[in-house]
Amino acid sequence: MSQTSNPNDKAFPFTAIVGQDEMKLCLLLNVIDPRIGGVLVMGHRGTGKSTTVRALAAVLPSITRVAGDVYNRAPEEIEQPDAPVKTAHNGLRDAEKHPARAKSERIPVPVVDLPLGATEDRVCGTIDIEQALTRGVKTFEPGLLAQANRGFLYIDEVNLLDDHLVDVLLDVAASGWNVVEREGVSIRHPARFVLVGSGNPEEGELRPQLLDRFGMHARIITITDVAQRVEIVKRRRAFDADAAVFCEAWEKEQRSLRNRITRAQKLVSQVELPDDVLMVLAQLCMNLGIDGHRGELTIARAAAAAAAFSNSHKVSLADVRLVAPACLRHRLRRDPLDAERVDSDEKIERELQKLVAVKDHGSETHPAE
Repeated sequence: MSQTSNPNDKAFPFTAIVGQDEMKLCLLLNVIDPRIGGVLVMGHRGTGKSTTVRALAAVLPSITRVAGDVYNRAPEEIEQPDAPVKTAHNGLRDAEKHPARAKSERIPVPVVDLPLGATEDRVCGTIDIEQALTRGVKTFEPGLLAQANRGFLYIDEVNLLDDHLVDVLLDVAASGWNVVEREGVSIRHPARFVLVGSGNPEEGELRPQLLDRFGMHARIITITDVAQRVEIVKRRRAFDADAAVFCEAWEKEQRSLRNRITRAQKLVSQVELPDDVLMVLAQLCMNLGIDGHRGELTIARAAAAAAAFSNSHKVSLADVRLVAPACLRHRLRRDPLDAERVDSDEKIERELQKLVAVKDHGSETHPAE
């Protein structure tokens, strides 16, 4: 279901996308809790990766920002001492001096595309040195990182991204701030975003430093069910024939999903992670030889988001099993001499089954009072 142009310039409805449930779930969980760390979507060409990411924007709950702010800052952010970024383009100079005067507005969550050929100036923004030197004004033209603040930054064919831009993205993603320095002039603005990358593994591997930064890894394959393939063609043809009518037909499902996301966002901070479930996911990461602690942290956050999405106040082992493969498959050590060549998902599931069996046996032996 590849993205194609249409006369009405509408995105294909997220809820109308057939199959690819893991990719859709990973994206939704990152909407519910952005601390999960983003999604890497790797798979065959023409499987709807770009279409699904771009369709996400229409089901995201809106956010509140200072009216006209190119950095999408919330009203309370400009009251912080280090938050203001005074430029000739953001229209907030008076509001920043007097935060109480700042007006707010509701906007859609930004989903920004980062083209492969983008320059560093286009991504990070650029400073007008002539204005800075002659008039003493820090004139800053914001880039894609400013637009993506509090939203999603999407990189198609992420495995082909220039190494220099990869380094820039790693620095910004880790700090949440974009710093542009040139000829002694320095500009700093917030750049907190969920990083989403997609690509075809046949076209090259991803750098390990960037791979580890993605919280979840969704594996996409071509759908082999004939009925689903037929339905994909039918829906695409209907969309291409009249995008407005097609989108209207799916608006009820879109609205229902948007409401469900909003409810989950409010609930996720209250979701309980029982100690016995936490022990299982920590032991799972240890048994699989996962380096560092990002593995269990990501599973804990993703499982809590999954529980909230199901309107549950407690994480269950079912939630852990649902998210564990996507949280861990890209973190497994790969031994080229491994004779078994065990699939990563199979390896994760096998270890989970062992741990669940041990837990269940322990519960039977020592019943809770």
